[in-house]
Amino acid sequence: MGISHEQALNCFRSDDLIGLGMEADALRRRLHPEGVVSYALLREIPLAGTQADGASLDRICEEIRASVEMGSTGIRLLSGGLSAKGIEWLEQVFGGIRQRFPSLWIESLSATEIVALAAGCGLGLQETIARLRNAGLSSIVGDQEQCSLDQWIEVHAAAHGLGMQTVATMSSGAENSIEQRVDLLAAVRQLQQKTNGFTAFVAQSLPSRSTSTAEPTAVEQLRTLAIARIFLDNIANIQASATTQSLKVLQMGLRFGANDAGFVTPDESSASEEDLRRIIRDAGFQPVQRDALYRTMFLN
Repeated sequence: MGISHEQALNCFRSDDLIGLGMEADALRRRLHPEGVVSYALLREIPLAGTQADGASLDRICEEIRASVEMGSTGIRLLSGGLSAKGIEWLEQVFGGIRQRFPSLWIESLSATEIVALAAGCGLGLQETIARLRNAGLSSIVGDQEQCSLDQWIEVHAAAHGLGMQTVATMSSGAENSIEQRVDLLAAVRQLQQKTNGFTAFVAQSLPSRSTSTAEPTAVEQLRTLAIARIFLDNIANIQASATTQSLKVLQMGLRFGANDAGFVTPDESSASEEDLRRIIRDAGFQPVQRDALYRTMFLN
């Protein structure tokens, strides 16, 4: 059993960042003694403005095909309000992609969007997710966004009940109090005990939505990462984020409990695959490419 709720709160209040990092690193090494750090190649494709017609689907699939040819094992479809278009529209999009790419990992829709979609079409959460899964959706997005923690947990529990595996994502920063962060960690650990449906926990740093709120510092990011590793003893993979953190902070995060460096996008990301492999090696680990289910693909 990991640390308690109160102990996690005390960790967030602690000034002993190095001590937290050492404890998280020790746990990481016990769970992953092989000395590797995994990463994925994945493309994010915005769907805003997309129509459920042949031309739009052809455009999306051409982008997917180019990414697959460069090594991507999955895509994340950035929906941005697509829940308002209805479940039939989404079924056409997911189904069209799945027909052309039978083995591709397709991730889309946050818990917030699933809740809105279910309400809009008058279905329960599990039935809504089941229809999307049957159309071709592989997993849902881990971000909590604007829904309540209870709603977020309910959506992921429904997905797990259908055999889907998901990731849990938490953003560091002043917009979320330490109490809210620990509540999320506790809820994730409790659901994992019931379903074992989370493949990973992602600690990311996103730009603040408020001009009056400071961006999370490197210390804040590393503290959150270490506490997540210590608290979530029943989740195998803790992921730092190559897309939301600087490479330097990400590299330090590999000594603060992370065993995964997230993903880069072939030929489009500000950080290339070679950049990611280099910082992993410089941190003393061996880089290994994985798929969305954390299955090893290539050892580099």
